Amino acid sequence: MRLDYVHIILSASLGIVTGWGLPRSRRTYFSGKQHVLGFIDDDGERQRPLPSFLLEDGAVHNRPSVGFAALGDSYSAGIGTGFEGKEDECRHGLGAYPQLIASDLAAKHGGPNNTSFQFLSCTGSTTDDLLTGGAASQIDALNASRPVDFALLTVGGNDLGFFEVMNACIFRFYNFYSGTCDTALAHAQARLDSSDFDQRLYVVITELLDKVRWEKKKPGFRVTVTGYARFFDSETKACDDMSLGVWWRGPKLKRRLRRRVNDMVLAVNRKIEHAVARINRQFTRAKVLFVDYDAAFEGHRFCERGVAEPDYARNETWFFLVGGPDNVDRNGTVNGTVSIGAEALLLRAKEVVAEGVLVDPVTCLPPAQRSGDWGELALCYMAMSKAEDPTLRLARDDGQAKAQNSMWHVPTYYGKTFHPRSLGHTAIRDRIYEVWSQRLPS
Repeated sequence: MRLDYVHIILSASLGIVTGWGLPRSRRTYFSGKQHVLGFIDDDGERQRPLPSFLLEDGAVHNRPSVGFAALGDSYSAGIGTGFEGKEDECRHGLGAYPQLIASDLAAKHGGPNNTSFQFLSCTGSTTDDLLTGGAASQIDALNASRPVDFALLTVGGNDLGFFEVMNACIFRFYNFYSGTCDTALAHAQARLDSSDFDQRLYVVITELLDKVRWEKKKPGFRVTVTGYARFFDSETKACDDMSLGVWWRGPKLKRRLRRRVNDMVLAVNRKIEHAVARINRQFTRAKVLFVDYDAAFEGHRFCERGVAEPDYARNETWFFLVGGPDNVDRNGTVNGTVSIGAEALLLRAKEVVAEGVLVDPVTCLPPAQRSGDWGELALCYMAMSKAEDPTLRLARDDGQAKAQNSMWHVPTYYGKTFHPRSLGHTAIRDRIYEVWSQRLPS
């Protein structure tokens, strides 16, 4: 299928931007006064529209009449996709797929005053951070007295050790002390093989259903759970000699490594899908939908044919590189914030280590581990490495780059690595819409 990339502004009064960077088959259509969003297939035929709760025009009465909640980890929070003012502790991004759905919902119902969006997702979260009774429980924070017609959930990567694998196999933030790639992958596999994650996800979704009292108050309430996308084209030979490591002579992106990391992602998706199926067996009609968007990232991964990694200029890569810009435009500008380049970021990290302003290599690790924030962990490990071996050389440092953002922002520039950029979040949103149009009543 030929991909025609388009950027359609449907209506200035609605304020929706849809179809940016999407294949023709996923382009949204606009239907008269009813403003019905749906999909156009390859033959130009309109498919079944999206669920009515997303599409009905609401009367303007200045109070929420429809709403939803987003819960989960940094993939749901949208780290790195832009923010206004000061970035919050959960690193919510304006380009996150829940934000995109919230904007569409508000446009369909007469504006944001008529809708409710509870953005509870938080970078670094595991299933422990969702379960009721915990200090940071997202489910406890959910206000069920507000309109909550559905929930979006992305969680599992931190439970299963994504950062440990990326650190040991790809980046080596802690240099020689990062552990071996084989050990990190074995730890992730052991977690996958156990029943613990299945049970935790089962309890999370059950508690979420109980919180909104779906049987008595919200019989139509459903939870949409998303998986993850593979990071690499695992078959390109040229990438065997390339590296994304932060220190000089970092690990090479050999095909065997790329396949193993990709296989881990697919195994996580299968685990999530299995847990969802287990929950749905309790109901006559499915209460939980699993959305696998991996195929939408085909052609948009690292190590694609003809790409020399790390390629900071390639907008068609839908994952962030260390310190790389977002891909909403060629300048890397997102809502008034500017993404600094890799060299500037790495130079700033070097300055942080040298000056001891932001990261104390002696005390940084316990709070970074408690937070689960990839960026804080990465900076801490780099500070520790440099303190232990001052001769370490950064992989990319021209000595001339000047950082444009304060050091407070630096953890995000590391933490967003291997997370979806804005066009990736757009693809996730549209895959969710496709699943809804196929499996929910219109």
